[in-house]
Amino acid sequence: MAGTDRDDLDGEAELSDAWVAAEADPGPVAEGARPLVAASWRRSVRARVSPDGAARVELEEDELTAYRAGHPLAAAMPVIRELMGAYATDGEHLLAVCDAAGRMLWVEGHPDTLRKARGMNFVAGARWSESAAGTNAPGTALAVDRPVQVVAAEHFRHSVQAWTCAAAPVHDPRTGRVLGAVDITGGAGLAHPHSLGFVQAVARAAESQLALLAPDPAPGDLRLSALGRDEAVLSVGGRRVRLGRRHSEILVILAHRPEGVSGDGLLTLLYEDESVTPVTLRAELSRLRALLGPDVLRSRPYRLADTVEADFTAVDRRLASGAVAAAAAEYPGPLLPSSTAPGVVRLRERLAGRLRAALVDRGDPGLLADWAYSTWGEDDVVVWRALCAAVPAPQLPPVRARLDSLEAELSAGATDLQRTGHHTRP
Repeated sequence: MAGTDRDDLDGEAELSDAWVAAEADPGPVAEGARPLVAASWRRSVRARVSPDGAARVELEEDELTAYRAGHPLAAAMPVIRELMGAYATDGEHLLAVCDAAGRMLWVEGHPDTLRKARGMNFVAGARWSESAAGTNAPGTALAVDRPVQVVAAEHFRHSVQAWTCAAAPVHDPRTGRVLGAVDITGGAGLAHPHSLGFVQAVARAAESQLALLAPDPAPGDLRLSALGRDEAVLSVGGRRVRLGRRHSEILVILAHRPEGVSGDGLLTLLYEDESVTPVTLRAELSRLRALLGPDVLRSRPYRLADTVEADFTAVDRRLASGAVAAAAAEYPGPLLPSSTAPGVVRLRERLAGRLRAALVDRGDPGLLADWAYSTWGEDDVVVWRALCAAVPAPQLPPVRARLDSLEAELSAGATDLQRTGHHTRP
């Protein structure tokens, strides 16, 4: 394995000693250290991680075998091995998968690298959470719930500073809960942005596989699909019903308001034209009840008889739990994009705004590119700026060109407004 020579790390090791010695004040940070690494070292100090220690094996063979057989990530291992197995073996690297507590469930790869990794207890059953093992890619990825790359001397423990690793958390696609992390570990050859992008893609593939294997809803469940389409589809009683535009808007609002909505409230949320009468609304609801069946839609207040699992509320839950990649994977486009119903417009703008902000904050080039190259994100200058800052240098020229074009259009538009004397309100 091509690792970083230990002689090259003496200065960094001394820095680690000095930092830990200053345990009463963990504030000092190495000059030039990345903020993510500096924050992780501070947490490692506060957790009293010894820079000279070793990871502790918490799960022995019998217990480990039973535990990982029942772990949700076991279902994703065929996909993870297919994507990473050959890459790890051919490159003399290791693929590793841990649970949400940082305990290694699988560590596989090149035999020589596996042997060397045993020297620092990077083995199945050992705990590599940040609080137990200091700064390392899988442990820190779990701590901050985002993809992380840790290069050589950025590791907190001396025994790990000859290694480089990149890891990304994996989430339950339905609940957004962190299930664990997928990691690639090896020598200096992994100290490249592509390594981080690689594990991000593997984590997203694992989440997609888990979503495919999730059990289908019970026959009586109501499921509403309204993202990326002008006409929603409702699954009810084992059948799929394609809804007209007004009925789609009604179902979206009622799915968002399970407690129910009064007739006057529904009028306000559905119609821009204040002259629309309650009679018009009642006629629409009567037609919708005939379409869905008498037991689905109730009145006084208007509400759905059963809880609806709507795609837009699922994305909202993922975001609330911090599962940004899972949220982005389940977002095929804006909510009823052609709708002008005030209640739908507010929901659409709120959800898109939250997801967009989360993507920019995460800074994942793959997720940002998915948004920027979509039909709804192709003119989103904020996302293009974030993508420009996130992509590796070889991929930058076309992104930079697109951003320059968008900013030139914005500048020209602002100039036209000034010339004609029209100004936007501050």
